[in-house]
Amino acid sequence: QVQLVESGGGSVQAGGSLRLSCAVSSRYTFSFMGWFRQTPGKEREGVATISTRGGSPLYAFSVKGRFTISQDNAKSTLYLQMNSLKPEDTAMYYCAAKYGGGWSLTSSDFTYWGQGTQVTVSS
Repeated sequence: QVQLVESGGGSVQAGGSLRLSCAVSSRYTFSFMGWFRQTPGKEREGVATISTRGGSPLYAFSVKGRFTISQDNAKSTLYLQMNSLKPEDTAMYYCAAKYGGGWSLTSSDFTYWGQGTQVTVSS
């Protein structure tokens, strides 16, 4: 059984930082994991993805240089360090994972999803 459980969301002022965590429970090792976000009325967008086999992470242009995705395989945890937050970063953030395939920031390419954690950035 696969479980992805996000934590670490909250409210912060613009310019602040938050670190999201995703606790991963899976019998098999995923090939790729990622963070996505969604606001009401909009499609879910990819923020950052990482391969469990190595290589440079993939970032959306809007967060590159501000967000960092990382993983702790020993703790089976995925992280998203978010710095220099902006009001437009306000969204529900989701952890996602997939077996196989290639690099992607497209939500439909990912199979397993967490329930989400809310991030609110005020100006």
